[in-house]
Amino acid sequence: MAQLLGAQRDDTRLLAVIVHSAFYVLLAASLLRWLIRHSETRSTPLIVVLSVVLAVLYALSELRQSGRPVWFALLVLTWSVLVVLAPSFAWCAVPLVYTGLRMLSERVAVILVVVLTALVVSSQVRIAGWLDPNLVLAPPAVAAVTTALFVGMRRQAERQAALIDDLVRTRRELAATERRAGTLAERQRLAMEIHDTLAQGLSSQRMLLQAADLVWDSDPRLARTHLRTAAAIAERDLTEARRFVHDLAPADLAAGGSLPAALAALAERETTDALTVRCHIEGAPGPLPRRIEATLLRIAQGALANVREHAAATTATITLTSLDDQIVLDVADDGRGFDPAAPTDPARHRGHGLPAVRARVSQLGGTCTVESAPGDGTVLSAAIPLATRPGATSVDR
Repeated sequence: MAQLLGAQRDDTRLLAVIVHSAFYVLLAASLLRWLIRHSETRSTPLIVVLSVVLAVLYALSELRQSGRPVWFALLVLTWSVLVVLAPSFAWCAVPLVYTGLRMLSERVAVILVVVLTALVVSSQVRIAGWLDPNLVLAPPAVAAVTTALFVGMRRQAERQAALIDDLVRTRRELAATERRAGTLAERQRLAMEIHDTLAQGLSSQRMLLQAADLVWDSDPRLARTHLRTAAAIAERDLTEARRFVHDLAPADLAAGGSLPAALAALAERETTDALTVRCHIEGAPGPLPRRIEATLLRIAQGALANVREHAAATTATITLTSLDDQIVLDVADDGRGFDPAAPTDPARHRGHGLPAVRARVSQLGGTCTVESAPGDGTVLSAAIPLATRPGATSVDR
């Protein structure tokens, strides 16, 4: 759009230079013709003075931004006097018509063109001495064509300017929409990261501190064990917070660890006196894209957080299954279960939970299913497709 605007300005500037040059050439030619044929006439000094004044007024009407209509009116008046005294100066009408069309409103400019054309016709008929059809009809025809072309070009330029304004406004609105979408996506990312890491860690710390408070007097050793565990969780959550702020991989994967090892470490950390978490790996996952590994680990963390907070389960199992075209993560528990079709109670489910899991899986083109029933536990399954080459033994990175 900037190039289009620049091209339009260049074309307008070139046309103006041509018209201005044509005016001074016609003015000089008309004056020279008068001096050659009527140099001994009494009005010659006046013609010369008026020609100089006409040249100056034309320059002022173009250069002075303030009072331009006044300068142009003086220009037309001076030219009219010249045409009455020397009809050959009528040739200067064409540049004057262009200037009037460019400077004045369309209606006023058309009236000016009619007046100037009538003056040109009358002056030429006066020179010829009779009603020459060529002199009577040619100037109006030229004036009509010139006016039509200029008015059409100006209207087209106005339409193009309006179109460019619409395009600029649309681009700005699109950029604002993209910024808003980016902001919302980043908020969603942070919300899911906080739910799956910090919120889970804070929940574990709260339970450990409550357990330590209950046995503080009766079993100080167990209370200290709970405190040390809570401190370790706090340290790990601090590391996670620093990493997801910078959009890095989870701490268990940052040091080059594999997804199976990270899931095994997660199961070990989540195992408590009340909940036993097991980890099974089926198939050989091989090297996976870091984004898929981070997503599956976050899903497992979020699922175990839900198990610990809502399921009242005693056992949970993480199963990672590697297939030819997809990798599947299952998190199953033997808790109280629930009805997946029932509406969610906002008072009980304050976090992101399953919506966050579904959002993570959908970002990678996968599917998420939940199988559960009251009293029968819950199985969450997340399947993510893998792009493979024929004959490849590992997933493309």
